[in-house]
Amino acid sequence: MRDSYGREIHYLRVSLTDRCNFRCVYCMPETGVIFHPYAHHLTDQELVRVIGVMATLGFDRVRLTGGEPTVRPNLVEIVQAISAVPGIQEIAMTTNALRLEKIAEPLARAGMKRVNISIDTLDAERFTKITRVGKLEAVWRGILAAERAGLTPLKLNAVIVRGFNEGDIEDLARLTLDHAWDMRFIEMMPLGSIADFQIDSIVTAEEMKARVAAAFGELIPLQWNGHDPARPYRLPGGQGTLGFISSVSAPFCEGCDRVRLTSDGRLRLCLLRDDEVELLAPIRSGASDPELRELIAHGVHHKPWGHGLAENVIAETRIMSQIGG
Repeated sequence: MRDSYGREIHYLRVSLTDRCNFRCVYCMPETGVIFHPYAHHLTDQELVRVIGVMATLGFDRVRLTGGEPTVRPNLVEIVQAISAVPGIQEIAMTTNALRLEKIAEPLARAGMKRVNISIDTLDAERFTKITRVGKLEAVWRGILAAERAGLTPLKLNAVIVRGFNEGDIEDLARLTLDHAWDMRFIEMMPLGSIADFQIDSIVTAEEMKARVAAAFGELIPLQWNGHDPARPYRLPGGQGTLGFISSVSAPFCEGCDRVRLTSDGRLRLCLLRDDEVELLAPIRSGASDPELRELIAHGVHHKPWGHGLAENVIAETRIMSQIGG
């Protein structure tokens, strides 16, 4: 369906949980995080029902996020149920890959098409510093398992944080010389209780591109569909591609085609704004599918044009792990 600005909105990002087995510095505080009680999460059946209603509005792509989606119980069964929803053409997932080695094959059999994997450095010590608890070798095994399972094209995401991993940009870019992977570099986005740290630690996409070009030569621009937030490039002689997501310095709101469903049943209309539509309460109060459809359609129609970072308007009600990026 189209929003009030004429954009075709058909991509749903679903946060399966606000819990995560990492504590990445750019995503959530190290301590003091208050999680939603499980009773306040959409059940598996409620989740699939909402996706089914949204499919009747033209939503055809679903991406599962978190927190960390692989910590959600019954993940394989959820994927299988979503894949059976009429109109859903693609199911993907963004994950830290810590558990992916064991479940990549079952997920592929259930109907998942591809995954994006977060990996912010190839240095084991820095990886643990950024994630606070993560083990790089387990994530690397998950990456290889995803490739074996056919969850491709494989995309790797790196959030670049000044003072933590800006020196790793070149090593991460080098992966695309030997692998047909898409390496995406992401500007850190200010959100919630750690927004001040995030603002001070942003490395812009232009700075990232300049570092890569200085190391490998002029980047080769590739065809861009106008909707993917990462404009694609290739290194000279590279097998894979590079992308740079400039959410803060050069936002891509004009081509935005997505909304987000939080684990506690709210339709979030823009990642970096607090506008949300409550769905869980109506569902549990007996709302019919046509009533849910009307709620969702009204919300999507009024999706904001874009974020308000240029005006110093920062979304404050959630941290990134409660939305899923």
